[in-house]
Amino acid sequence: MMTAIYFYSGAADKLRVVCRLCAKALNQDSRVIVYTSEADKLDRLDKLLWTFQSTSFLPHCYIDENEALVTATPIILSNRVVNEHAFDMLVNLHEHCPSAFDQFKRVIEVVSQSPEDESAARARYRFYKQAGYELHHHNLAETAS
Repeated sequence: MMTAIYFYSGAADKLRVVCRLCAKALNQDSRVIVYTSEADKLDRLDKLLWTFQSTSFLPHCYIDENEALVTATPIILSNRVVNEHAFDMLVNLHEHCPSAFDQFKRVIEVVSQSPEDESAARARYRFYKQAGYELHHHNLAETAS
């Protein structure tokens, strides 16, 4: 089965969109790895996952925590792309396509409204399209109005 790629563009707040997508994945019993090389972005997401839902938190940990915790936790925050723990979904917050993205059933690309982010996302979109991947696009700016 080929990896399906989902673009969510026009995000007013990328990290809140990631939280919403992680919550949806949890409801579907999916395991998620969120990837970016930016440690401060992972730290902000870590804090937001604790407070995103008013009555509960989204269970998560960092990839470098103890092996048993990483194996048992459905959402992993990571500065590298690995899939030895059988994740279903990769959320890519990096500006480039990660090298091992095709190990996942789904790749989620969340794109903000900034011109720099949109430009980098267009390059990733072209890469996936030229490689023959199934692409899906959701414009969040349209659904918000």
